[in-house]
Amino acid sequence: MSDQHIAVVSGGSRGIGRAIAMTLAAQGSAVVVGYQGSAAAAAEVVQAITAAGGRAIPVQADVADEVAVAAMFDEAEKVFGGVDVVVNSAGRLSLSPIADLDLDDLDALHRTNIRGTFVMAREAARRVRAGGAIVTLSTSVVGLQFPNYGAYAASKGAVEAMTLVLARELRGRDITVNAVAPGPTATELFLDGKDEATIGRLAKQPPLERLGTPEDIAEVVAFLAGPAGHWVNGQVVRANGGVI
Repeated sequence: MSDQHIAVVSGGSRGIGRAIAMTLAAQGSAVVVGYQGSAAAAAEVVQAITAAGGRAIPVQADVADEVAVAAMFDEAEKVFGGVDVVVNSAGRLSLSPIADLDLDDLDALHRTNIRGTFVMAREAARRVRAGGAIVTLSTSVVGLQFPNYGAYAASKGAVEAMTLVLARELRGRDITVNAVAPGPTATELFLDGKDEATIGRLAKQPPLERLGTPEDIAEVVAFLAGPAGHWVNGQVVRANGGVI
């Protein structure tokens, strides 16, 4: 593996994915900033990384589209020479009681969160070089079972299952596979539609008595993606400030 790690980060244009791309770049990785809809936001991330002396390119790909994902990995190999780290932070959230959930919303959520994670993991398993790392994004709601999160938690439960299976399938490859499961984190997606009282109540849940930040999650991902975290494998890390 080359001295500089090459990272592919899906959902890298905003929120937690943006923080992950920025953190990995700050720690020396060249980064492919994957995005689906916002070319301008992805370009801003790339500009910020390059302005700080890093290397990055934006690549558009729907994570559930295996052709687009393969092309994104092709671009990483063509521009930077390989792939060492893959982080799938692209995701979709739909909130509703199970009794009321529109099944079209369920299908769209599962297409991105389950199929998308699977497609990214499959390509990563084929491409990541020895010494590398694969990190998926789950949610602490899998364990917390908040009402209205049934479809989302179910999709992320699937993410955790496939992540732990892949870690075992890559025996002998010197590649780690882990999931990071954030708790309530102050992203635009999370804060949207919530009033101050709700945000305040959620912030008080962890013993640390605050919401997580995208940077909190990014630091955990970067640890797992780097040499210091290489002995952690086949785990789900619940990065949530101690919410039980």
